[in-house]
Amino acid sequence: MATTTTLGGVHPSQGSQNSVELENLARFAVDEHNKKENAMVEFVRVVKASEQVVAGTLHHLTVEAVDAGKKKLYEAKVWVKPWMNFKELQEFKHAGDADGSASFTACDLGAKKGF
Repeated sequence: MATTTTLGGVHPSQGSQNSVELENLARFAVDEHNKKENAMVEFVRVVKASEQVVAGTLHHLTVEAVDAGKKKLYEAKVWVKPWMNFKELQEFKHAGDADGSASFTACDLGAKKGF
């Protein structure tokens, strides 16, 4: 049986987690969360990224960020419609602590840009 991509299904993002576009989306998600919640979360890196074609693209991002001096993981969803110059944070939630445990694979630990 052949494998096919389900229309509207979530699939890995094109490119690496270190791409400038994904980093910009993750920084946008953190900034929007900080504005809405009056928080001081600081972006560190994108751990994982996938996307879903909707009326535009819904980016599913796992982001490592620092909150109150502790590294944490957050799940963010950013909806983008480039033809309308539209970008909106749909969801931002705590997904666990980034304590260096086995939750990271060698693949996740790529080189950081701009640090």
